[in-house]
Amino acid sequence: MEKRETALVLVKAAHTVAWAFFASCILLIPVASLAGRLGLAGILSVLVLLEGAVLLANGWRCPLTDVAARYTEDRRDNFDIYLPEWLARHNKRIFSALFLAAEVVLAWCALR
Repeated sequence: MEKRETALVLVKAAHTVAWAFFASCILLIPVASLAGRLGLAGILSVLVLLEGAVLLANGWRCPLTDVAARYTEDRRDNFDIYLPEWLARHNKRIFSALFLAAEVVLAWCALR
């Protein structure tokens, strides 16, 4: 494997690990909330909001996408991450909706 391919594999792997971490945070917010672990749910929420701030500051693109682009001409929706193309294409919509729903659960649990 040549150096560019190796670099792309490493970037895609790092991007996938970061995605899995933040997707897990989003999915765990309502679980923690319903379990009465509101502090943990709050920490997870802050982590996701910080990720959102990074994306916003980078034109709604993950900085790792820009890094991956240096190593390939491919620009399919999943050129920079090990996700199915459909999920990479709709990732922000899906997980933004899930995050909003998770925050509603957190707010409901905090207020009751």
